[in-house]
Amino acid sequence: MFTEHQQQLRERFLAAPVSPAPRPWRQVLAMAIGGLLGVGFATEPDTGRELLMVVSLTGHGVIDAATGALLARDRDPDPDVSEPAGPHLTCPGLGPLTGNPVRIAGVYGGGLHMTTGDGWTVDVVAPDWPHHRVLLSRDGGLCHGPAGGDWWLIHRTAHADLRAAGFSPAGTSLAIATGTTLTLLTRAAG
Repeated sequence: MFTEHQQQLRERFLAAPVSPAPRPWRQVLAMAIGGLLGVGFATEPDTGRELLMVVSLTGHGVIDAATGALLARDRDPDPDVSEPAGPHLTCPGLGPLTGNPVRIAGVYGGGLHMTTGDGWTVDVVAPDWPHHRVLLSRDGGLCHGPAGGDWWLIHRTAHADLRAAGFSPAGTSLAIATGTTLTLLTRAAG
């Protein structure tokens, strides 16, 4: 049984249209990735730029989080380390992350950052479970009023399970991963 407040939230989330993320956010990547298992942000040791590692049934990849460019790809990773493992759910990095374990959030567990230092919040809700909706807000996740003011429905799953949604540690990138797609948004630092 829902409380009146819960029912109002459910109706608000169901009525919200999917819309692009507001400025300063911009989408840099939207791609199909079959068998996507999880994603994880890491910082390139030499340059400090944010990278996103993608783990799927078809291999591993490393993407520049600011541009969406594919930097490295391994279609046949070592089967002993190809899935996130250990207490930190890591996979070995590749390309510019070689020699560095990367924490992966997704089907095996784990999670990404849900807030940024300057007040952006990502929330995942399921008012029509098992379908998930990813909400982006700049008011700390309160989602008051209609969508498009201080919060936006930026993604809705329909045909694939949500694997992970969240920010990079610096708060300048936002990844949304399902079992079949990856969406990556970015913004300028601080």
